[in-house]
Amino acid sequence: MLFNSKTNLKVKYVLAQIPELCSQKSMARKKGFNNICEIGKERIRRAGQKILKQNLSTQERVDTGFRNFKLDSSNMKEVYYTPDKFIPETLSLFIDNVKPDRTPEDLLFQTMNSLGIELSAKIQEKQILNKKVFSVDDGYLLACFDESLTEDVIDEMAQLLPTYLVIRNTSVDQDSILDNFNQIVKSYSMQKEIKIKVI
Repeated sequence: MLFNSKTNLKVKYVLAQIPELCSQKSMARKKGFNNICEIGKERIRRAGQKILKQNLSTQERVDTGFRNFKLDSSNMKEVYYTPDKFIPETLSLFIDNVKPDRTPEDLLFQTMNSLGIELSAKIQEKQILNKKVFSVDDGYLLACFDESLTEDVIDEMAQLLPTYLVIRNTSVDQDSILDNFNQIVKSYSMQKEIKIKVI
């Protein structure tokens, strides 16, 4: 961050840290830090604040933000990857193939990862007809993981001409509705090819 502030460049970095627990008697634990990762996040925040104070004239150009990720298992239930290993009669139990404790942000970052989009890409949240839509990399990817999506929402998203439009399998009640979504997306193919992805 300091290098970027001095050179006006935008060099990125990745920091990996094992979440080693702080000793119960340590000063860090007394200050509320349970593990070394938490200490690292606070150090990055403080370093960023210090750099911004020292470079007030270039404050707008220096990016001191960061994203914090935890390595975890997939967001998807096992049936998503190996449906052939399940008895057909039990597949109805897996209508929602996403693990119940996962957030829309979890799904977004897994989708970005699977499509080869950098996890540092710019992300904005939009409201389209009362549905939360993530716009990644200035609209390259649009994703909505809300329930009960309508054709109007898909049409509004498709009008923005993303390269990828991503929704959740539980966002549609019937296959016929998904077919309608595909037709809506195809209607914009003269302007740009849009790939719709259902997770």
